[in-house]
Amino acid sequence: MTPTKLLLLAKRASRYSYSPYSKFRVGAAILTESDKVYTGCNVENASYGLTICAERNAVFQMVAKAKERIVAVAIYTPTDAATAPCGACRQVINEFGPAARIISGCESNHRLDSPLDELLPHAFGPGNLL
Repeated sequence: MTPTKLLLLAKRASRYSYSPYSKFRVGAAILTESDKVYTGCNVENASYGLTICAERNAVFQMVAKAKERIVAVAIYTPTDAATAPCGACRQVINEFGPAARIISGCESNHRLDSPLDELLPHAFGPGNLL
């Protein structure tokens, strides 16, 4: 699947965002090793700490259905410049795809495209617990 197609799926997922507080509608699409795609959107909560980001929502959808390895994650934000995933999302993505490609897109043609290990150097993961 092309990065452009994956970003389109992330943008579509953002339509389902529940973001009454921030109005920041984010969508994510995850591509797995078996070419399956899982999507998610951000879901806010009046108790702000209980909010979940689109990226983690998509990862948890994947885990609930397949427990596969992540190849790529596309993130859409309704901004002029692409936005990288937050630290918590980077850590969760690392659990299932330490070599994942992270592609961020937005309303303009601006994109971020990098491997996760550039966004999360020296990551803590399952291997650290052995």
